Amino acid sequence: MNSIKKILVANRGEIALRVIHTCKELGIKSVAVYSRPDAHSPHVIHADESVFIGEAASSESYLVMDKIINAAKKTGADAIHPGYGFLSENAAFSARCEEEGIIFIGPKPHAIEVMGDKTAAREAVTKAGIPTPPGLKSELNDLEEASQIADEIGYPILVKAAAGGGGKGMRIVHKKDEFESSIKAAKSEARNAFGDDRVYIEKYLEEPRHVEFQIIADMHGNVFHVYDRECSVQRRHQKVIEEAPCPILTDELRTEMSEAAIKAAKAVDYIGAGTIEFLVDKHMNFYFLEMNTRLQVEHPVTEMITNTDLVALQIHVAEGKELPFKQEDLKINGHAIECRIYAEDPADNFLPSTGKLIKHRVPTGSGIRVDSGVEEGQSVTINYDPMISKLTVHAPSREEAIGRMLRALDEYEIAGCKTTIPFCEFTLRHPAFVEAKYDTHFVQDHFTPDNMYEEDNELAVILAGALLKTAEQHENASGKSIDKNSSAYTQWWKNRR
Repeated sequence: MNSIKKILVANRGEIALRVIHTCKELGIKSVAVYSRPDAHSPHVIHADESVFIGEAASSESYLVMDKIINAAKKTGADAIHPGYGFLSENAAFSARCEEEGIIFIGPKPHAIEVMGDKTAAREAVTKAGIPTPPGLKSELNDLEEASQIADEIGYPILVKAAAGGGGKGMRIVHKKDEFESSIKAAKSEARNAFGDDRVYIEKYLEEPRHVEFQIIADMHGNVFHVYDRECSVQRRHQKVIEEAPCPILTDELRTEMSEAAIKAAKAVDYIGAGTIEFLVDKHMNFYFLEMNTRLQVEHPVTEMITNTDLVALQIHVAEGKELPFKQEDLKINGHAIECRIYAEDPADNFLPSTGKLIKHRVPTGSGIRVDSGVEEGQSVTINYDPMISKLTVHAPSREEAIGRMLRALDEYEIAGCKTTIPFCEFTLRHPAFVEAKYDTHFVQDHFTPDNMYEEDNELAVILAGALLKTAEQHENASGKSIDKNSSAYTQWWKNRR
């Protein structure tokens, strides 16, 4: 067993700060790396040491293996935690750490390589007896053969990049005459995004829900699940709101899916924390989607319902220790919801709305957790993901968790850029979410900017009436005509958001 003394965090923002917090609690020294715009970021300030690794572009800093390895050697770090994104799912980086005698806090290269390739992953889990959506079991090589399979499984079908993620290289094909052009478009996008144009096809599921299982595995053959998360509220195939546990799973289905998740991890000799993602259709059939061989953005909801520290467990496993619990020791306690607070404009197709945070006042109180990598006075830039923070709440029941989240969102004060807070408030109040009758099409089925501000519009009507009445009274009293187009109400209406 290796006792880790110093960890270099090969990441930035909230996840880097999250890892550093656990390092401090475990008495482990931490090293931050940073690009030029991140020089004064919280993760740099809170780490024991920091190393400058390059300019703003990730290709010149956070994605350069040599710079990360050299920083670890320079500071004497004996382990590297990759967080999520950047090099976290890079098999070559895991292998490089191994070659350099540095502990990689994550899975072995083989597991990353297999599960990072969508077609290889499908083949591995199929052998383990885990269901996958009907379609090609390997990459598409023959267009005519693929077209025949599409006819057999029936439209609509989904074209997906073999090496992809985040919705890139993905196309929904509704009709046969769209098939060939969609394949070409998906291959082109996959090539540009991943340098790999391989794609495969599968049945597009009706009313799909995105349900995932957190797993943790050690070097002693123990593989446990840390229960499930519902992640169906998405925009551009990326999550915005997550909750744990999934509100639609029966005890029987939860057991069946958790056993499948453990089988999938064992199929690639997995070590560390990872997530098995499934799609659940309207008939409650579940299918393997993919495995994320790293810590997930939404891990706080799992930590809050199971009273675990997943980062501490990752470190524990990387040191070669046996997991400190058995499966039966893990229980679900209450309900947790996470809202990702992005610097985006929901009223403008969720486009980035970067800028300086003139005000950043986070909500407080029982059962509220805020993971943020940016502070008041700092800027959210175009160089990286526009996430300001993750707001997570925990309560005894789902109903109470929704109420607590709405209170927290109402108290959250941000000025300087538009955020997803209004969208999150809209979602948590929507009957489809409240009744847990939503799927991955929630945004396209229920959301419009006008709907988001419905309550504001009702308030506006009331205020408008009151202001106009006051203006008329003033007009009658003074005998002077007032231009109502320049009234206080008009200015308020224009600047209300």
